[in-house]
Amino acid sequence: MDGFDGAIGTEPPVTHVNCPRCGGRLARDNDTGRCTPCQAAERDRLSAPPVVPASFWDHEPVRRALAERHLGRVIRAYRCHPYHGRVALPQTVVAGWLGITQAQLSRVENGPPLVHLDRLSHWAQLLRVPAESLWFRLPDRVAEQGVRTAVAANVERAPNQGGGATDRRRFNVLAALAGLAAGGHTYLLAGPDEVPRYIGMEQVQLAGNLIDDLRRADALAGADLLCDVAIHAHTRLSAWAAQASYSREVGDALQSALADLSIEAAWLAIDAERRSEAGPYLNEAITRARIADDPRVEVRALTHLSLLIRESQPGESLHCAEAALRVSAGWATPRLTTLLHLRRAHAYAVLRDVSGFNREMTKARRELDHGPHDDDQGFVHFVKAQEVVGIEGLSYLALGRPERAVQSLRVITANPSPGHRRNEVYYTVRLAEAAYRQGDVNEAAGVALDVLPAVRQINSKRVTQHLAQVRRDLAVSPQATTTTRQFVEAYDRAVAV
Repeated sequence: MDGFDGAIGTEPPVTHVNCPRCGGRLARDNDTGRCTPCQAAERDRLSAPPVVPASFWDHEPVRRALAERHLGRVIRAYRCHPYHGRVALPQTVVAGWLGITQAQLSRVENGPPLVHLDRLSHWAQLLRVPAESLWFRLPDRVAEQGVRTAVAANVERAPNQGGGATDRRRFNVLAALAGLAAGGHTYLLAGPDEVPRYIGMEQVQLAGNLIDDLRRADALAGADLLCDVAIHAHTRLSAWAAQASYSREVGDALQSALADLSIEAAWLAIDAERRSEAGPYLNEAITRARIADDPRVEVRALTHLSLLIRESQPGESLHCAEAALRVSAGWATPRLTTLLHLRRAHAYAVLRDVSGFNREMTKARRELDHGPHDDDQGFVHFVKAQEVVGIEGLSYLALGRPERAVQSLRVITANPSPGHRRNEVYYTVRLAEAAYRQGDVNEAAGVALDVLPAVRQINSKRVTQHLAQVRRDLAVSPQATTTTRQFVEAYDRAVAV
C-alpha cells in the first residue's frame, strides 16, 4: 500500500493539484507542492533520507538512471523527484547524508560512474534503493551478521552474571552494534575482505565517523565487549592504507583516521584491562600522526600513553604529558590543558612527590575555571569538576593518604557528572577501596554493596577488578560486620550465577 489510502492495488492520481507524497488534494493557495501533513512529516529530512514509497523508484528519471548503472545520476534523479515537492533537495543536504561535500557530490552526479563497491553499497543502502533495482549485490545482511559475529566471542567469553544483568548486557551489545551498522560502518566491521583499489576522502570521513560511534557504543556496551570490534576495524583499515591507491591529500587524512582509530582501540584495551595490547596501538598512533603532520592526534595519543604507563613508569608518564603540553602550546583548549595537568599530577603522586602533585593540581583547577570551548575535542568532554576531584582522590590514594582520598571521592558520589556513568561507578568503587584503607570496613562494604549492580552493567574490567580487590580485602578483614558479610555474599552470588 506504500502509505496511500484507497482500495488495494490502486493509488490516487497525482496531478498538479495533488500532493506527490500522499496523493491528497492541495489547497489552492499552496505553492509548496506538498500538503501540510506531509511537510510536517518531512521536517527532519535535513538529518537523514526520508522513507519513500515503492512507487518512488518507478519515476522515469530514476528508472533511467538505474538502467544506466550510474549512481551519481540516480542521486540527482532522487534529489529532483516530485516526491520532495516543487523544489529539488539541495546538493548540500544530500551531500551531508553521504558524508561528503557539496562539490564532491556535484562531481559524483556529473562525472563518470562510480565503480567502488563499498561506496556504491553504502550510498545505495543509505538512500534505501531497492536491491532488485541495482546492478550490484548489497552486502547488508551478510555484513550485519558479520558485525554480530565480530563480538559474539566477547559476549560468550564475558562472565555470566545471570538474570537481568546478562539480558541487559546482551541487549546493550546488540543495540550498540546496530548503531554501528546503521552508521554505515559495515564496510569496515564485516562484509567482503577484499581491499578496494581506490580510497576517496568520503571513505576516510566515514572511518572518522566510526570512531565517534565507537565512543557512543562504548558508553552503552562497555569496553570489554567492543575492544575486539575496534581492533578488527583497525586491521581492515590498515590493510586499505597499505594496499589501496589514494591521493596525497587522502593519504594524510587516512593516516590521521588510522591514528585516531588506534587511540580508540588502545583506550578500549585499557578499560578492558588488556593493557599489554594498548601500547603498540598508541606508539603507532604517534607515528601516523607525525606522518600526517597532525599535532592534535599526536597529543591525544600522548595523553592516553601517559595514562597507560602511569603506574609502571610514572617518570615516563610525566614526560608524555609534558610533551603533549609542548606540542599543543598555542592551540590547546582549557579542558585539554586541564587533563594534561591532571595526568602529571597523578604521575607525581605515584612518585610520592607531594609538591609536584600540588603544583599540577593548582594548574589544573586554574585552567578548568576558564570553562568549555567550541574547539574542545570529543575525548576531553568528560573533563569537568568531578574529574578533577576524582583524580585528586586517586592521587591521595597513591600518596598513602586514604583519609583525604575518601573526602575527595565522596564528593563525586554526592554530585556525579551527568552523562559519564562509568566514571561515576569507577570512582565509587575506588571510594570503597579508600574507605577500607582508612580502616572503615563498614563504609567500604556499604559503598561496595550499593555500587555492585551498576558495576555488573557497565562491562569495564578495569572497574570489576578493583571491586574484586575490595571483596578480597573485606573477606579477610578481622573487623567483619553484618554489612561486610552482606557484600561478600552478594558479590559471590553475582559472580557464581
